[in-house]
Amino acid sequence: MDIRPIAAVPAGVRWALAVALALQLAWHHGRAAAPPQARALPPAPALAALRLAALGEPEALSKALMLYLQAYDDQDGLSLSWRQLDYARLEDWLDAALALDPRGQYPLLAASQVYSAAADPAQVRRMLAFVERRYADDPRRRWPWLAHAALLARHRLHDLPLARRYARAVRLQAGAAAPAWARELEAFIAEDMNELDSARALIGALLQSGQIGDPHELAFLAARLEAMAARQKDTTVPP
Repeated sequence: MDIRPIAAVPAGVRWALAVALALQLAWHHGRAAAPPQARALPPAPALAALRLAALGEPEALSKALMLYLQAYDDQDGLSLSWRQLDYARLEDWLDAALALDPRGQYPLLAASQVYSAAADPAQVRRMLAFVERRYADDPRRRWPWLAHAALLARHRLHDLPLARRYARAVRLQAGAAAPAWARELEAFIAEDMNELDSARALIGALLQSGQIGDPHELAFLAARLEAMAARQKDTTVPP
């Protein structure tokens, strides 16, 4: 094989190769130095397209959508805060996952316990409103998430009227499917609102309805009712 020395290569070619090598090195260095860019959450696919893509396994696709969402805040070396997510689009994804698997619980759990942990109260309210809206489709199975929403509205948002609305929906719509503590939540929120007459009426109704069967629970409610009566008596101003 005839190997010619580098000096035999024309100077113009050598310069072109050197410039090309320098440009390639600079391009690679620029790519490595460029900071990673966060990707916005894309719009949720149309439900009809998702049903077609499910190939007869909508429950499996619902779980895949939730895994996709769960991993979306950790991308390309970035850890996104929930504040950076588009909550309108997030709600659409949760809606789609729940529509594919109506008996599934994870979209409502994620809304009430994961994405409602956002620091922005508007984002929290959006997730709680989503839970309330989808709770109405199956109250007897979905009561835990609305009960949790009531607690969040009460303790995180400090919005007692909203918390009471959620708790009332649990009491009236879930019925015996919800445990005693969830059905009693509205009464305790009414007490927090200093609406003692309403709280006493609610507890009295629960005691008379026969929905509470546990003796310890009955004793607790009776004692709570007496305490409210005494508190109301102490705060009544004599004429």
